Amino acid sequence: MLSFAAEPDLPPDSPMWPKLRAGLFQERAISNDGDQLIALTVPKRAQDAAVVPVSIKALIPQTQQGYIKTIHLIVDDNPAPVAAVFHLTPASGLADIETRVRVEQYTYVRAIVETSDGKLTMAKAYVKASGGCSAPANRAPGGDDNLGKMKLMTQDNPRLNQPVMAQLMIRHPNASGMVMDQATRLYEPPHYVRRLEVAYAGEPVMTADVDFGISENPNFRFYFTPQAEGVLTARAQDSNDLVFDTSLKVTPE
Repeated sequence: MLSFAAEPDLPPDSPMWPKLRAGLFQERAISNDGDQLIALTVPKRAQDAAVVPVSIKALIPQTQQGYIKTIHLIVDDNPAPVAAVFHLTPASGLADIETRVRVEQYTYVRAIVETSDGKLTMAKAYVKASGGCSAPANRAPGGDDNLGKMKLMTQDNPRLNQPVMAQLMIRHPNASGMVMDQATRLYEPPHYVRRLEVAYAGEPVMTADVDFGISENPNFRFYFTPQAEGVLTARAQDSNDLVFDTSLKVTPE
């Protein structure tokens, strides 16, 4: 995968970006020095437009004195451009996020970072992909008996007071509402995960407001910092107001 900095001949911003900027951030200043805070990576050309990996890696630690508190993940030319808004705390230890998004047409992907002092900074990357939001789901028609099944995992040998990588996987169609049933000629109604809440030992680590721009069977990697043995919990709520929970006991060394 290549980062934005590796691309010499990128197209200009689409007409959608000024509208998004004004709607989301009004007149607030946004610095373009995002590479000082984060490294944003997407494929130059996606193999599957419905499952495009996005990596946001923080270049600063999460501390009480200063931290990344919000990351807006935006896909400019998608039908729902704001794929996710991640809200982070110092308890994460590291503001790294990895996930997978749908991409409907060639577009910029942006990470708009807000730090705890209220400053906004942007990193962007261009991805060549099309049709991801209207692509048929990779599942049998008629639903899924495992809807909402979640799994939490952490890296091996987690250590006290050090950032630990965790992964949350959710069985969910994350249906966009843009896929036509070829038999009935009707569109499948939208049905997607819209809210995530992750905590460790009762303390919030990450919350996220998400949309169908996140791929089917949403998958997130993030960090938390255990200060003692505890339980990592995750709750997801979808657009039909169904709520799903899972937890994992963590015993750091």
